[in-house]
Amino acid sequence: MISFESDYITGAHPYVLRKMIETNESAQPGYGADEYCESAKRKIREAVGIDSADVEFIAGGTQTNAIVISTMLSDHEGVIAAVTGHINAHEAGAIEYTGHKVIPLPHRNGKIDPVQLRKYLEDYYADESYEHMVFPGMVYISHPTEYGTLYTKKELTELSEVCRRYGMPLYLDGARLAYALMSNNTDVTINDIAKLCDVFYIGGTKAGALCGEAVVFTRNNKPKHFLTSVKKRGALLAKGRLLGVQFDALFTDGLFFRIGRHAIEKAERLKKIFSDHGIKTFIDSDTNQQFPILDNEKMSELRKKIDFCFWEKYDENHTVVRFATCWSTTDADLDELDKAL
Repeated sequence: MISFESDYITGAHPYVLRKMIETNESAQPGYGADEYCESAKRKIREAVGIDSADVEFIAGGTQTNAIVISTMLSDHEGVIAAVTGHINAHEAGAIEYTGHKVIPLPHRNGKIDPVQLRKYLEDYYADESYEHMVFPGMVYISHPTEYGTLYTKKELTELSEVCRRYGMPLYLDGARLAYALMSNNTDVTINDIAKLCDVFYIGGTKAGALCGEAVVFTRNNKPKHFLTSVKKRGALLAKGRLLGVQFDALFTDGLFFRIGRHAIEKAERLKKIFSDHGIKTFIDSDTNQQFPILDNEKMSELRKKIDFCFWEKYDENHTVVRFATCWSTTDADLDELDKAL
């Protein structure tokens, strides 16, 4: 079987795996105090262009979202997200489980509209009963979105301005950030994100690591005793080196960005294959996720040879599915898909 089911279906990129083996017998302090974590943090600070940034490693995306959001919010606050946002739709209530409400806003191609956000906040504070409501304490976005779409620098700047006006941190989920940064149609750099967001994370799990996300606090705003909070939530690895070695490898010689570029190149060919076979896509995605609309009978036949992910029903006879490319996607994989179609 050839699989395009997701971007974490294979293990680690060979270079990352090799570094894990090479460092395996080096005795290191635990809980992220090792030399590899420190080296990775230095490289990430250099990459984002903020020498004072605080960088912390957490094993997975849901853990990262739950920990960052719950430690940065006060107990009376909730987090604003697009109704399609990952924390609202695909994290099993993890945020609500911490005692914080997700406040959903309508989306536009998976994105929060800055004008709509401003209107929501104006209306909220114009309500004389707002003290009886959940306070909006943070804005959550993902880049790319669940639909593979991207914020422009203008949109990101406008969101940042609204957040700062209302004293709320802007938090960017970068689970697939490598593919956003290396898209053919983006004007947003990692330096822009660091300047405009109060906190964001760099996804490793979906970009060549076995596991791991790197949280970047950009304004000396890391919550007090963050390490303790991570441990309290059961997410502190004794062998924190596991995450440090991987990110140290990803941020050596531009590997993180090269992995993103590879997946984008394969996704562009993927789009062409669908187009050549007369298959329409549900949304125009410029990243590694593509969303073709398949006839249900043909979809069943295709699944005998190719793995992909159900997304949503389109109509009685068609289904939107998701194909994703990653570091391990090859031209041979795409050739097989072409033949199967």
